Amino acid sequence: MTMIYDKTARKKATNLSINSDLLQKAKDLNINISSTLEKSLEETVREEKNRRWQDENKEAIEHYNKRIEKFGVFSDSIRSF
Repeated sequence: MTMIYDKTARKKATNLSINSDLLQKAKDLNINISSTLEKSLEETVREEKNRRWQDENKEAIEHYNKRIEKFGVFSDSIRSF
């Protein structure tokens, strides 16, 4: 999977507002808040980048799919599946 950010970049302290009950439950369970947030943000960023890429390339993808529908792919005559 392609890295979407520099995992060697230094950490930066930040302030967040989190539901106090949820935060306490996470602490009680020894959940690493920073690590959990980073994993969730990574997935959210990846999904958003994918969504934007698809939006930016929607026209080209539609054009390609129509061309394949009309003309097929080069291996249609030789593949066995």
